[in-house]
Amino acid sequence: MLRIYFSRYLVAIFSCVALFGANFSYAEEVVVYSARIEKLIKPMFDAFTKDTGISVKFVTDNAGVLLTRLKAEGKNTPADMLITTDAGNLWEAAREGLLEPIESKTLEANIPTHLRDPKKQWFGLSVRARTIVYNTRKVKPAELSTYEDLANSKWRGRLCLRTSKKVYNQSLVAMMISEYGKTRSEKIVRGWVANLATDPLSDDTKAMELVAAGKCDVTIVNSYYYGRLLKKSPSLPLAIFWPNQAESGVHVNISGAGVTKNAKSKHAAVRLLEFLSSEKAQNLFADVNMEYPVNPKIKPDPAVMAWGSFKQNQLNVVAAGELQTEAVKLMDRAGYR
Repeated sequence: MLRIYFSRYLVAIFSCVALFGANFSYAEEVVVYSARIEKLIKPMFDAFTKDTGISVKFVTDNAGVLLTRLKAEGKNTPADMLITTDAGNLWEAAREGLLEPIESKTLEANIPTHLRDPKKQWFGLSVRARTIVYNTRKVKPAELSTYEDLANSKWRGRLCLRTSKKVYNQSLVAMMISEYGKTRSEKIVRGWVANLATDPLSDDTKAMELVAAGKCDVTIVNSYYYGRLLKKSPSLPLAIFWPNQAESGVHVNISGAGVTKNAKSKHAAVRLLEFLSSEKAQNLFADVNMEYPVNPKIKPDPAVMAWGSFKQNQLNVVAAGELQTEAVKLMDRAGYR
């Protein structure tokens, strides 16, 4: 009789261990601060939870607000991960001591060297090409060549640009400084300003709309804005041109992520970061915003592939942060507002 009771006791113990073990695994959670909006990140988080049982809580806001919040919260932050757009923002987070270096063979295998931090504090998750869009009724592709050529006087009164106050153009100029130096880069930017058809615009979409309307002939935009606009208005006389293909290649930037220095669930955050670089998540992460997968093994969305392939500039995108202050000063000197 004693043996029967003892056996039942053991069964009860193992049942409880199994039950609580399962619940403990499912209760594991990672908290993400994201500058990408909910509809662009939730599908990936849902897929991660389904695969791992680790739940994801997230807060969305613009990059500046999230960085300020992380700094103010310090060791008390609930955030385990920061996701944001543009290498300049990620560099700033690392400079402020908000991110933790991560050793991961998976991330190193999935993400090219030029699209991740040399100090391993942040990693690109999607690629955004800042390229040229032109009016097909007014410009022939053979007339186009490089970003620098848009400073040529033949484009006088034909160029539209987004404002220099936006990080995308600051990063573009920062990368130019890294590649060409300040003197040549300033000459290029001054040429752009001289060729403007109108004052700089608030966003890429407005710039393309003016190009389509014939108010200017050419502009520089992030490629996914082109995809969004053409999806909405496919008959617009617009096309993409990939510049600098005979030189260093198209300027690329990233949206990316890092694990916070004060992460409470570091292991889960690293698992999420690795998952976001995987084939399953890369298709979701890039396709939903018409970006390019950072993982070179993954093909872009068919609509994006239809724009044609291009050579990327291989400069490490960390320069977008390191030289951003210099870029802002240069644009101000050149009269680019």
